[in-house]
Formats: sequence, C-alpha cells, structure tokens
Amino acid sequence: MKLTHSLSFLLALVCTVPLQAEIYSVASPDGAIRVEIDDAGQKLQYAAFFKDKTIFEKSNVGSFTFANEPDLLGNLGVVEVRRTAHDETWTPVVKSKHAKIRDHYNELTLRVKEKTEKPRQFDLIFRLFDDGLAFKQKLYKNDFVPLREITREATTFRIPGNPTVWVANYKKYASGQEDEFRKKSLDYVDEKTIAGTPFLLKYAEDCWVAIVEAKIKNYPGYYIGTNGEKSHLTTKLSPLPDQKEDGVKVRSEGDIETPWRVALIGANPGVLIESEIIQNLNDPCALADASWIKPGMSAWDNWWSGDIKMTMPVIKTYIDFASTMSWPYMLIDWQWYGKFNSPQANIIKEAKQLNMQEILAYAKSKNVRIILWMHSGDVSRGDAYKKAFPVYAEWGVAGVKIDFMERDDQEMVNWYLDVIKCAAENKLLVDFHGAYKPDGIIRTYPNMITREAVMGNEYYKFTAKMNPDHNVKLAYTRLLAGQMDYTPGGFNNVKRPIRKPPASVGNTRACELAKFVVYESPLTIFCDHPSFVIGQPGSEFVKVVPTTWDDIKFVGGTPESYVAIAKRSGDAWFLGVMNNPQERQVTLDTGKFLPAGKYKVELWVDGPNVKKEFRDIKRTEQVLELGPGKELTLDLGYAGGSVAIFRPE
Repeated sequence: MKLTHSLSFLLALVCTVPLQAEIYSVASPDGAIRVEIDDAGQKLQYAAFFKDKTIFEKSNVGSFTFANEPDLLGNLGVVEVRRTAHDETWTPVVKSKHAKIRDHYNELTLRVKEKTEKPRQFDLIFRLFDDGLAFKQKLYKNDFVPLREITREATTFRIPGNPTVWVANYKKYASGQEDEFRKKSLDYVDEKTIAGTPFLLKYAEDCWVAIVEAKIKNYPGYYIGTNGEKSHLTTKLSPLPDQKEDGVKVRSEGDIETPWRVALIGANPGVLIESEIIQNLNDPCALADASWIKPGMSAWDNWWSGDIKMTMPVIKTYIDFASTMSWPYMLIDWQWYGKFNSPQANIIKEAKQLNMQEILAYAKSKNVRIILWMHSGDVSRGDAYKKAFPVYAEWGVAGVKIDFMERDDQEMVNWYLDVIKCAAENKLLVDFHGAYKPDGIIRTYPNMITREAVMGNEYYKFTAKMNPDHNVKLAYTRLLAGQMDYTPGGFNNVKRPIRKPPASVGNTRACELAKFVVYESPLTIFCDHPSFVIGQPGSEFVKVVPTTWDDIKFVGGTPESYVAIAKRSGDAWFLGVMNNPQERQVTLDTGKFLPAGKYKVELWVDGPNVKKEFRDIKRTEQVLELGPGKELTLDLGYAGGSVAIFRPE
C-alpha cells in the first residue's frame, strides 16, 4: 500500500473535566450530512440529517446490557471532546472499484463516563464522510469484572415515517446469508425480524440510505429488528454458539470495540454503489509483501452438472478451459479429498481417483494455478489448516475456497481472521462460501479476495426465488458491503430455468455478460462448462473483461427497474446493464463516465430473436462521438441486458 496524499490534523481538544449536558455536533466535509449527540437525561442519543431531511431521529447509543455486571444504559456524562479532520488518498492492493481511494472525513470523539462510585467509561467515535456516516464504541476494560460478557448492544436507528426498505430477513442468526432482498415498507420489520445488512432505505427520490457495518473484529456481526416499537430499529447481535438469543454475545478480558455502524447516504443510489467508506474504515494493509496477490478469472468444475464429476479428465478439461480463455485460475471443488465434513477427512490427501501432483504439473504447463475447495469443519478440526496451508504453498496452490461456516458470532469472526492470516503467511488467496457478508477486510488482508454471502447462480438449480428482480437488486443491496462471489457465466440462457442438468440461468446472454461488470469480485469464478462457452457468442467478452477496476460510475437505474454501471480499466470503459422483468427503453448519458471525444465502441445487446431464444445476442462495432450530452439508447426486454467496451480513438 502506498500513500499518495495525506492530511490529518487535530482541530480541538476539550480537557478531561465533566461537561454540562449539551449537544455535540459534527458535519461531513461538504456540510451535507450532520450528526448531533446529546447526553441530556443522562443517556446518550444521536440524530442524523442529510441536507433538509432527518435520517435518524434521536436514537440510543452507548447502551449495553451484561451478564455479570450492571447494565450500562444511562447515568452518563461526556468528560472529554476531541475533533479531528482527515484527508488521505491511498492505493489499494486489490482494486475493487478504484485505483486510488480518498479517505476524507471529520471525526468527533466523546469520552463518556458513568456517574457512579465505580465508573465505567467508553469512547463514542463518529466519522462523517460526504457519502455517509459511521460510528463505533470502545468500552474500556473494567477492573471490577475481569471477563466482561455483553448480552446486548442497544444501539438503535429511529427512522422517521415509513420509508420503503429492501430487507433480507434471514429469520435466524446462523446462515450463509443467501436470500433475496424483498421490497417492503419499514413497518414490515418487527421484534421477530432478523434482517441482514446492507439494509436499504428509500426516504425520497433524492434521499437513499443503507445501514451496514465495517471492520468486524473480536465481535459478532449484527442484524436488524425492532425493540417492539415500529420504526425504532435496533441492533441484534449473533449469540455465541453455546448461548441462546438472549444470552452472551461478546466475551472479553480487555477493551471492546464494536464494529463501525455505517449509514451510506446519497441523493441517488449510485452514491452508495460508488462509496468506499467500508474499506476506508478498515486498517491499512498488514502484509509486508502483497505482490503475490493476483486477481483474475477462474474456471470451476461444479456448477454445470447435477453432481460433481471428480475425475482427472474433467479437471484437465477445466484447466484447458482456463488456459484457452487466458484465465489464471481453475477451482477444484468438493470431494477432491474424498469424504468431507468428517473426522476421517484429510485435506492434504487427494481422493483415490485423483493424482494431485499430476494435476498441478498439468496446470503449470498450461500457465494455470489451482484453487482448492474444503469444508470448514475439516479445516478447523484440530486446526488442520495450520498444517495444510504450508503444504499447499509447497504444492504451488494459489488459494483456498472454504465453505459452510454459516455463522458470524464472535468465535467465528475470530476464526475467519486466524484463517486469513495463516493463508497470507503461506501466500494463499481466500474465498469464503457459506459466509457472512464482507466488511472491508480486503484492505487490511487483500488475500481475503472475495466471498459468497449471496443467493447466486447456483440457486438456479434449487429455487424459483432466482429471478431478474433479484439480480438487479443485488447491485443496490448486497454489493454495498463489498466483494461478492456470485459465480456468473451461465451461457445456457433460458426464460424459465429447469432445475435439472445441464444448469441454466433465467436471463439473456447479454444480461449474463453484464454481471461481470456490475458485480464486484476481484477473483471471479466462472460457472459454466467449456462446451457451452468456447466459440459461442459472448465468449469474446468474458475473455477480456477485467476483474478489478480503476474507476466506477453509476449510470442509471433503481432497485425496482434496472442497473447500469460503467467501470474503467486503463483507458477503456466497460458498461454493464441489467434489466428486471419489465420491458423498457433506457437512455444513458455517456457523459456520466466518458469525456467528450471519439470512441471505438464494441456493443453486445439482446439479439432480434431473444424472445424465443434467450441465448440470442448481437455484437456491433462502430466509432462514435460520445461524452457529455451524447446518449446511448437501449431496448431492454424481460431479464435482458447489454455490455459495451469504449476505447478512445
């Protein structure tokens, strides 16, 4: 990581003497977002505003309940105030959205102390960016209770009115976070709801907010429900595995820092999509050498068939596929080490029908590197990964895909970090499946290059919930948290997928290509079999589309219509457009991402026979004058789409 510009300075410091109750305020650098915190009534509450709109009415913060000490719910006073401003531009190791990322915020830190004989104290830290706000709480070690046990973090978000929301209600804490985001009114959410984040709200056409979190460390992930009062959202922490829902969530002998509670805020949903707040709230790269981390596309041997075909010929077929497409990776999925999720499983011994050394040698001869799947139970049992990862490094394996964790409690969060660190020590990429959402850790450990936490292409084999509405909404919901291993690339395009092999997807070929631009995954796993792809229309696009980007621009759409996103790689811009079930014509302003000039344009659109044959796709090539005031008009049918590449003439 390289710092290209840095400015961080202390604006004010109020000494550590008790202050009278008052309102403490902080605004974003551009002044559009503002937060007010007060300790009137001897408890802390905050309110947030965007321009002339209230985002959060007075909401609780600095409130916790415990299993083994008095609850911390009030009788508080601010004893110290610190204000800072920060402006830094940094270079990410892995360019998910931007080659350079600006971290620009104003920060307010309040030292808060309990008004008791044995006072506890904590810091409340707010950071305000031009595209959102974030806050966290740091509870200092309590000498009177050596092992602190938190049962509830009573942070709330009191929402004015009854705005439209998009909710993934997982209904339980232990899951792979793979479900659809349903459009509801806020009053749908109640005390039984266990909604994941990102949690998207539309206050007005010019006011969009997404609640999410960043930098989850030694703390559980959180979900959203209510405290029984409508519009009063509250955090709901994942309980430890030995605890019930009302039991202990956090155990710690030292200081405790909550993750950042984040609200992305903008006048349109594109502001949220383009935001880098999640990464900015994480620590800089912790790796002394990250030069070995190489993003790219990977072939994958599992999706196309009804069951895995774990044989040498199939594996070599996919290695050949990756080589033909000039992709750097091939992922060998489950059953490569035979029986899995079993005490008998051995993650450094291939199944009897395979020869791992022959596979690795063959892949090397084709300039392809191997990624290996494994079940989390086999990885964690006896800390098997600590023995296996050095072996994989000796083999020359590029990375690991670890599956079926399906938890985000404090213990699992800590296990993730241990695995990521061990993988980094052995120069292995990590792709978590059956996982919780990303939290920006890719900045600190860029080998944590992608993860699932999404109902992706594999679900076309399982459920009718996979539909064009879902695919569009992902750009405005799940993707706000970060990298997403959706596994695009289904070239068997049909209007109504049949849940039997060969696998198919329910959108047009052009829409499928658009997923490679719209969806963010520096390691992109391509799902289909080479026989459906090589030489087929559209294959020329997936051969050249990047998986990392120098810039991103939202071009148009809404969660309930379509999405159009442009991303830059070098001097070329790639445009991806995905439509929901409603036919529409869209007119896109190319000036949103192109300066004025002449461009060579390669354009892929749904073909003339697409209503009968979803695989029908048309490619054209022309030179056009584009930029501000120049528009591109596209006809989008049911689950249709388009992609384009713009190169300066």
